[in-house]
Amino acid sequence: MKIKICGLFRDDDIDYVNEAKVDFAGFVFAPSKRQVTSAKAEEMRSRLTNDIASVGVFVNAPVAEIIALYRNGVINMAQLHGIEDEAYVAQLKRECEIPIIKTIIINKQDLSSNSYLLSLVSYILLDSGAGSGIAFDWESIDTSQIEKPWFLAGGMNIRNIERAMALNPFAIDISSGAETDGIKDREKIIELTAKVRKGNNL
Repeated sequence: MKIKICGLFRDDDIDYVNEAKVDFAGFVFAPSKRQVTSAKAEEMRSRLTNDIASVGVFVNAPVAEIIALYRNGVINMAQLHGIEDEAYVAQLKRECEIPIIKTIIINKQDLSSNSYLLSLVSYILLDSGAGSGIAFDWESIDTSQIEKPWFLAGGMNIRNIERAMALNPFAIDISSGAETDGIKDREKIIELTAKVRKGNNL
């Protein structure tokens, strides 16, 4: 199991994820209190260790924006959090080789009704809503329907991460649960990562 810390927007955040040795680092390019510019993301990416994959989070962004960030080495993967459809994903795949994570908002979108779209992407991310910080009913997930490696997001923190890990996702995706007062917390990032690593060794 892997861990992604999302919503990095300060230089200190990079130091924390480098120290913890997380698997994925998320940069939010969509409107958000954690939004970063392309220039800031490029600066932060240059300080990120090479063994951590950088993930750009987008909401209905122009395909050209994602391609430019990928070709410039700022991001390794694209996480699509909007209403991007099959044509959008097909164009993105046609124009570059970037791995794509498609977000499904539980209770608003259905896995089976999005089967063709999801067949085009590399990964699926299940979430309760963009930046909500609230966990959905994890017991409602029928993991037998999920045919791609999947990320679990929404409301994960120190208190419930082990219950989330019991669902056996490909990766745990955490943003606000790794923060204190809206700022990434070094100790929380290290502890959350340690719990995932410990779970892998059980």
